[in-house]
Amino acid sequence: MKTTVLSSEQMSALEDLSQVQRDRLAYIEFRLYFLGEVGRADLMKRFGVAPAVATRDFALYRSLFEDNITFNTLSKTYVIGERFTPAFQHVADRVLTALSEGFGDGVNPVVGSLIPCEIPVALNRPKMDVLAPVTRAIHKGRAIRLKYMSHTSGATTREIVPFALAFDGLRWHVRAFCRKRQRFQDFVISRMDETEVILDGEVDKSEMSTNDHQWNRVVDLELVPHPDRRYPEITENDFGMKNGALKLSLRAAMVGYVLRQWHIDCTVGHRLEDEAYRLWLRNPLALYGVESAKFAPGYVSPE
Repeated sequence: MKTTVLSSEQMSALEDLSQVQRDRLAYIEFRLYFLGEVGRADLMKRFGVAPAVATRDFALYRSLFEDNITFNTLSKTYVIGERFTPAFQHVADRVLTALSEGFGDGVNPVVGSLIPCEIPVALNRPKMDVLAPVTRAIHKGRAIRLKYMSHTSGATTREIVPFALAFDGLRWHVRAFCRKRQRFQDFVISRMDETEVILDGEVDKSEMSTNDHQWNRVVDLELVPHPDRRYPEITENDFGMKNGALKLSLRAAMVGYVLRQWHIDCTVGHRLEDEAYRLWLRNPLALYGVESAKFAPGYVSPE
């Protein structure tokens, strides 16, 4: 089901609304689309609005998208229309997060899953008092001072210049320039402590993201069903492949993490026998010079 093409009248009507009003209409549609029904109480709980405001929002949504919504007189709720076509964009990742974990994190959050869901437990959630200075520094283009625990050096005090967050499928990292080691590298947020933004002093141009070659280098990968597994058509369907292959363009700094997360056999002769490896990297030479390739399953540098 595709998002409907809005008429000029519908677009004009939406543009005249405040962002908060559009958010409420989008929430009405979200519940219609993915739960099949929505009531005034749902809108009131989510946004903390009065009954009269909720009534006007439903009337407005019905006037704009009458095919999408019907009032059920028995349940006294609004239900999805037979000719429903979404008017708002609903991004899959955000929809799944909302369905499995709830909606919003402000004054009136909807806490908990909206339908029965089971998701892996996050074993290492970042501490907010550690994360917040990091994200402020990224936004302001500043350095931070912190205590960091590593396997090679133990606990040390560092100064780093962070410029991006990255998720490897298991842990959140910060991509940053390390002033101690004079190089760009990844720092695991859960290993950080006592982070503080350095307000004095400027960040040198050599410490900026434009000089991080691994971050700025784009690597093109070609993934195919593992040649030694049965039913390659299932894998093609699971990963939305076209012509039997899935092509990805990733930052070199992230490539190894992605290959590890998805259990992709990176050996030259697809030699990994574990059934968990359903994909094979058809062009392993693309990993030459990629520092994060050390995490790629089975990969051996030509050197």
